[in-house]
Amino acid sequence: MQFKKLVRPEHLNHHGVLFGGYLLQWVDEFVYLAALEDYPNVHFVTRAMDASSFKQSVHNGAIITFDITRSRVGTTSVTYEVNVTGRRVTSTEILHVFSTHVTMCAIDSNGQKTPLPPLASQASPSAPSCSSSRSCSSSQVSKESQA
Repeated sequence: MQFKKLVRPEHLNHHGVLFGGYLLQWVDEFVYLAALEDYPNVHFVTRAMDASSFKQSVHNGAIITFDITRSRVGTTSVTYEVNVTGRRVTSTEILHVFSTHVTMCAIDSNGQKTPLPPLASQASPSAPSCSSSRSCSSSQVSKESQA
């Protein structure tokens, strides 16, 4: 799944570059949306975000792209790989900005962990397949969920 964001002046820190807190907020929000696409009607909370390292400064007017891929499915949680790239509006050069893994946990109405239902995309023949980037096909996700 892919999301894009335009960096505006209100997103900048005192050095004139993107404030990292906004990037982390957008990562969390977009992973949440990806989880809701995979599991409609499930309530999620962010369980974990891997260590974060910013590789490139992002300036005002840049377009940043968030590529989000499901990488692991457990009994009560799902993990997504997030890769963020950016480019200045005046350039075609795409720069790696940030990458991480985010785990979302399914919860019930009492805030307790609850098992994930089958993936919404399991009925779809176009579900993603596993690759070296750790994304999982619906058949493999099904097997992992039963484990």
